[in-house]
Amino acid sequence: MKKIVFTFLSFIIALATVNAQKGINFNRIYPAGGRLLMCVDSSAKNIYYANVFPNQPNTFFSYVPEVSQVSISINFGKNINIQHYRYTIISDNKPLVVNELINEALLKDTHAGGDEEIFRSAILGTFPVKGKIITVLVYSIEKPLDIEKSVLYGKPIPKAKIKGIRKRFTIDKGVDYSWITEPKDITKLIFTEKDDELTIVKDRSDEDYIYYISIRDKQTNKIIFKSTTWEYGGIVDEHEFLTNVKIDRNIFKKSGDYEIIIQPSSFSRYNMPQKEMEKYTTRHTLSITLAEENYSKRELFIYAFIVALLIGLVFLVVLYFVKKRNKKKLEENEQQKNSAKLQLNYVRSQLNPHFLFNALSGIQNLMNKNEIDNVNKYLSKFARLTRNVLDDRELISLSQEKTLLDDYLQMEQLRFGFTYEIKHAENLDLAIIEIPGMLLQPFVENAVKHGISKKAADGKIIITFVEQGNDLVLTVSDNGNGFDTEKKHNGLGLQLSNSRIALLNNIYKENRFTLAIQATHNGTKISLTLTDWL
Repeated sequence: MKKIVFTFLSFIIALATVNAQKGINFNRIYPAGGRLLMCVDSSAKNIYYANVFPNQPNTFFSYVPEVSQVSISINFGKNINIQHYRYTIISDNKPLVVNELINEALLKDTHAGGDEEIFRSAILGTFPVKGKIITVLVYSIEKPLDIEKSVLYGKPIPKAKIKGIRKRFTIDKGVDYSWITEPKDITKLIFTEKDDELTIVKDRSDEDYIYYISIRDKQTNKIIFKSTTWEYGGIVDEHEFLTNVKIDRNIFKKSGDYEIIIQPSSFSRYNMPQKEMEKYTTRHTLSITLAEENYSKRELFIYAFIVALLIGLVFLVVLYFVKKRNKKKLEENEQQKNSAKLQLNYVRSQLNPHFLFNALSGIQNLMNKNEIDNVNKYLSKFARLTRNVLDDRELISLSQEKTLLDDYLQMEQLRFGFTYEIKHAENLDLAIIEIPGMLLQPFVENAVKHGISKKAADGKIIITFVEQGNDLVLTVSDNGNGFDTEKKHNGLGLQLSNSRIALLNNIYKENRFTLAIQATHNGTKISLTLTDWL
């Protein structure tokens, strides 16, 4: 009898433990793409969340193979008109909620990470996702075509299947095709001069966008082709356009074995181990033979004559081709530089609102403390600083950069009470030397927020402009608590600054921008060297 009672109690405890593990952990929040967040089972692991793909804009894919239930919530900034927004939730192909308004009564104030910005958040519901595909569509009636699509995939990802391989070749009246349907593990192909294109046909699914195709040369182990762009059209099976990709025959440089690989794109948010990825990967071998032409003696004589003639002419045209090549190279360099400038403007456009938001948060902080005099002083500095920040000029003088930093630091002094110095070498003419605008401001802002904001009057920041040979060295030092330079930080200002430095190095290739960070428990020093700038 005791044994039966003990067994029964063990069963009850085990059942309670399993049920506890199935509960949703609301303390761990994952991005689900766009405005959506999600919470999943406490026991769930391997959450590949909010992945994006180049061939499917505004679509976010989360693979949740070990999740039973998911709680979905939606976030809005304080200035967003929520009444304009609608959402639809679909489980597999069955609509659960269609064109639904956001219930504003459910909205609660939340904070995003360590930022001071306040969001409004509402839970849209809890849904079973094991063995299902939950799709959430969010859009504004003001822009109904700008739909944010989030897919929560709770099924095993299917392996792609190669339905056929098609070879195209030229004929007298155009082109024709030869087909291999339902190919086995190895497909043998012979390419002649008339063959110009190979088409790989894949079975179609609603998740085609997560797959990419590559071809690996087995002899060199190098990838010779890769594409995420699938085509639909021209190939029909049971009244449905099949997924296909076209490949130039010329990628096959020599006879041998080549491997077709079709697999889901690497999930960037949380990298899937290669062993796990292999479960969803399709591999197929192409055994390629390149046919060789058999030339007659007469043809060989003609070709030899042509080659000799070309060698005789090459000395007459070599200068022309050299000039043409150099001109093309200059044009390509100019295009690369213009592209980098466009990206640089984009990064700068992200830095400006980031700075303005933090400044406005400072004003709000002073108002909450009822320091009206300081608010007025802060606004006076903020007005002039805003004009400088929104100035689109690529380069400004060191004198203007110093003025901008003075305004910003004097503003922040009103909040935190620290001291600062801006020093420069006497031989530097600040009015003549120009640097990219707002180059140091994000690092100074970092020193204030994360370095000395809690030290009050004991905090100190020192900024220096120094000449070292032909180099210009700009430093920002603080006596804060420092940070781990090896650890990846999520601060937007520092990330954007690193991106901006990389782009500046693409534009000013002869003048490298080098960033060095030294941090200890006694403070942090950031050095930015502009090589051969002076």
